[in-house]
Amino acid sequence: MDAADLDYRARTLTGCIPPPLVARLLELGHEREVELQASRGEWFCALEWARLLGHRGQREQALEVLAPYVATNWWPAAQARAELLEGWGRAEEAIALSRPYAEAGDRLALVFFARLLARHGRGGEAFMLLRSEIQDWFLAECLVDVAEAAGMDEEAAALLEARVEAAVPACDDPDCNNLRMEPSHAIGLLATIRERQGRIEEAIAQRRRPVACRTP
Repeated sequence: MDAADLDYRARTLTGCIPPPLVARLLELGHEREVELQASRGEWFCALEWARLLGHRGQREQALEVLAPYVATNWWPAAQARAELLEGWGRAEEAIALSRPYAEAGDRLALVFFARLLARHGRGGEAFMLLRSEIQDWFLAECLVDVAEAAGMDEEAAALLEARVEAAVPACDDPDCNNLRMEPSHAIGLLATIRERQGRIEEAIAQRRRPVACRTP
């Protein structure tokens, strides 16, 4: 079992049993077939079989199904295991499992990990992990969500303001007051924060700020 191969097949649905067919097999009662294919490297079979076992209270067996996939260091498998653990009230195990992937720089893992921390009273830690990534719109969205859970809206707003203020004109025209396209997302996120703070006029003003112009 290889992480690169698992990732390719899962992303492209090439050379694998796709999720709709797995669901149909279980619906028709072919559990043994799904279990067999899970042991043969069929990721979507393994995922649904593990979930089904967990639902039945067979938690250790569910983790064993995912173990060979997790052993490849493939993030989706680790995420699936973490989601099961969290759902069973074993959040600290889920956090410990996810942390190395987040710290390694995987964007999807970092977002999952930050939201996981925030859901379990560790929003401040999640915020600190994300604050240096404010230039990445995907991570910035997560930071804004985490800030709400952590009670750190003003800290997030300050980061976004700095991002917007650092923008330079989008073209060479000295009369152009528009901003580069990159920080336009920050303007929207800043407006989101002000709106949920009840500062509606400021939110409206943010959304009216000029964004990028197009050069000929």
